[in-house]
Amino acid sequence: MYKKLVHTCLLAGFVVATQGCSTGSGFEDLDRFMEEANAKPRGKIDPLPEFEVYESFTYSAASRRAPFSPPLVIDLSSMSAAPDSNVKPDENRPKELLESFALTSLKMVGTLKKSEDADLFALVSDDQGGIHRVRAGQYMGKNHGKVMAIDDSGISLVEIVPSGHGGWLERPRTMAIEEPSG
Repeated sequence: MYKKLVHTCLLAGFVVATQGCSTGSGFEDLDRFMEEANAKPRGKIDPLPEFEVYESFTYSAASRRAPFSPPLVIDLSSMSAAPDSNVKPDENRPKELLESFALTSLKMVGTLKKSEDADLFALVSDDQGGIHRVRAGQYMGKNHGKVMAIDDSGISLVEIVPSGHGGWLERPRTMAIEEPSG
């Protein structure tokens, strides 16, 4: 019984102590601030801006000379009047259809391969709307351009052009594939 009395006294003391702490909370100013903030009109948040879709850019002049590198300097005084090489076009060879077009008017638009082990053909568009199938060894352009190699990125060819001194020079050229516009 004595134990029960002590237990009851302790419990009563604890209740009185907790009630004494809760009577003066000291948060009146915070409660007032919260009531004022809730009474003010609410702001509106603007929606997120719409972003434009990124369009990738393909650099199509990769096969040309870099615009900021200096051009090749050719010393004409050291060149002899006689041709340095015995390179010359075969004038007796029958002309092919694509030799009637300037090389700048022709555009590579794709490739074609019949089977896995077959040769790769290039599809070349002329300025009159025609599309031609070209393979290595064929000629194209007005300067006796012979197709040396074809791959998915372009055509490598060698033109035979006059040297200006009565001879001929071989000039390597590349024709990069044209990306579809749109």
